[in-house]
Amino acid sequence: MSHSIPPLGTPAVRREGRDKVIGAARYAAEHTPPGCTYAWPVPATVARGSIVAIHTAEALALPGVLAVLTHESAPRLEKPDDATLAVLQDAHVPHRGWYVALAVAETIEAARAAADAVRVEYSPVPHDAVLTTDHHGLYIPETANGGEPATSERGDFDTSFGAAQVRVDVTYTMSALHNHPMEPHASTADWQDGHLTVHDSSQGSSTVRDTLAAMFTLDPDQITVYSEHVGGGFGSKGTPRPHVVLATMATLNTGRPVKLSLPRHHLPTVVGHRAPTIQRVRLGSGQDGVIAALAHDVITQTSTVKEFVEQAAVPARIMYASPNSRTSHRVTALDVPTPSWMRGPGETPGMYALESAMDELAVAAGVDPVELRLRNEPSIDPDTGQPFSSRGLVACLQEGAVRFGWARRDPRPGIRREGDLLLGTGVASATYPVLVSAAGSTAHAAPDGSYRIRVNATDIGTGARTVLAQIAAAALEVPLEAVTIEVGSSDLPTAPLAGGSSGTASWGWAVHKACRTLVDQLRELTGELPAAGVTVRVDTEQETETEPPYARHAFGAHFAEVQVDTMSGEVRVRRLLGVYAAGRILNPRTARSQFIGGMTMGLGMALTEGSTLDPLFGDFAENDLASYHVPACADVPAIEAHWIEEEDEHLNPMGSKGIGEIGTVGTAAAIGNAVHHATGIRLRELPMTPDRVLRQLLGAG
Repeated sequence: MSHSIPPLGTPAVRREGRDKVIGAARYAAEHTPPGCTYAWPVPATVARGSIVAIHTAEALALPGVLAVLTHESAPRLEKPDDATLAVLQDAHVPHRGWYVALAVAETIEAARAAADAVRVEYSPVPHDAVLTTDHHGLYIPETANGGEPATSERGDFDTSFGAAQVRVDVTYTMSALHNHPMEPHASTADWQDGHLTVHDSSQGSSTVRDTLAAMFTLDPDQITVYSEHVGGGFGSKGTPRPHVVLATMATLNTGRPVKLSLPRHHLPTVVGHRAPTIQRVRLGSGQDGVIAALAHDVITQTSTVKEFVEQAAVPARIMYASPNSRTSHRVTALDVPTPSWMRGPGETPGMYALESAMDELAVAAGVDPVELRLRNEPSIDPDTGQPFSSRGLVACLQEGAVRFGWARRDPRPGIRREGDLLLGTGVASATYPVLVSAAGSTAHAAPDGSYRIRVNATDIGTGARTVLAQIAAAALEVPLEAVTIEVGSSDLPTAPLAGGSSGTASWGWAVHKACRTLVDQLRELTGELPAAGVTVRVDTEQETETEPPYARHAFGAHFAEVQVDTMSGEVRVRRLLGVYAAGRILNPRTARSQFIGGMTMGLGMALTEGSTLDPLFGDFAENDLASYHVPACADVPAIEAHWIEEEDEHLNPMGSKGIGEIGTVGTAAAIGNAVHHATGIRLRELPMTPDRVLRQLLGAG
């Protein structure tokens, strides 16, 4: 074995980087089989109701049009677990934008023209698309996302809060947020000789295969789904979406390959979004800021199609020591598109509210915001009573404060000024749970000294190929260049989707096990390897079936400096700094990219990204990148991402925690807290757009 081994922890260059730069990497809509046709969906134009008639003759008469599928002509599907996939099955319209037809043609232009030519008659009924704190339909769900209990309680919150010397009782609101990956959702489906081949923009091709098999009553062996290159997802591609079902319907109907790429203005409606929330946080403490009572109550919405409840109150259960605590989620089903996962679901909106309230408590108690968090550090998980496998929040706060220069901060708000600009700084904590699922992998040793690792991971831009190759090389004790990685096909050993910051932990565990098993087998061999080489196949079902008796979380601290223009109300971020405790960092280059990307997304959440659900029409007004403002280069300052060295033996063989989402979690709160420090004004609604800021400034003046 060679000893020139690049150990884990080195900044190996992305393996697919060059292919992406030169255009050799092929995405779902860039596969064009011979005879390929194109599809374009038709969205409903009423907020609720039913279809009375669909007129397709004009569309079918257009040149090049092959078919127009409707609920009257589309294949019947088995009822899916996810009801958002049950498209073209009946006349019911649960919300505006629900797909009611699909045009298929020889060219994309003809398909779009045909979709425009379809005429639909509706019988609309009154709809309700407005979330309020007193909505008559509010109820407590059985669980929130992730199977978390909807409510929790310990101690006597009411009595303790009533007796507290310092009390904060505040409500924070957020509009819907949209994932908007660079690559829109797309599928190319091809039914040939009894086998379905699908190239899908998805975070998990195994899940897509299994879902299609169940819905179309096919054997999973009849389906291969490729998700080799994916241009981002942020949760919106974590489960199959309607486009892949429609593309499969179309290829089965026409007998031709079909390509379907969703227009961007359809995405807010049909691929999930972060639901709006109304969050009330109550904190009661002594004059020293030590929390005696904590309550976090969340109101949110779901659709009538499927229940999805973002677990925004869950982080409050583990973040800070409090003998008296209460958390709850209430939800109402409205005539709106179905919400779903978006980067850091639960933690991202929940920690915005909690960490903003912590800043308000710091001001009310006269305690430095960093010191306040240190004083409320728990020794064990307050929710379960379990010890933490590791908890690096204190170290993150302390190191971040030093790097940021926090000690020089004057705590008085509204006093740092440069002309018309007010300057301020803020801090917030972050957390994300450690998640891991069973995965399978094979490892093959060839006589020429090369190794091939196969696992159905999905690289959605995170650098998964690179990190898995590093894990394999370290386990095999060979140079990195000797290892080839195959990912992104449902024909590979089954693995979980790329989501929940669990990809590297899940896939890497299986890869590590396969490689160590292969090493053991090779040591037992005498003589040269056989011509076919040696292959081992493993899974981690046994290793992951039970969790160790520890609370396992990553933690982080975010620091922000902002300037607020008193004439225009514009907020600009001057500095963002994050420090993270996320186990062993396996590749500093790709990890830093993930942290910075997450912080950029949090900046957008704080300042630019907002979505308005039109109560009359029942759909999102900001449905493209011209009106839904993701941060542009000019919005993003120099961002610093750092981490502490953290050893945790209760995670996986690599000692790693997930890093894809925690960078987003605390950023918005840190920026909001910095805006308060700059102006003395507390904005409790996101995004903090210039009009909202200016209204508050003028009101204060």
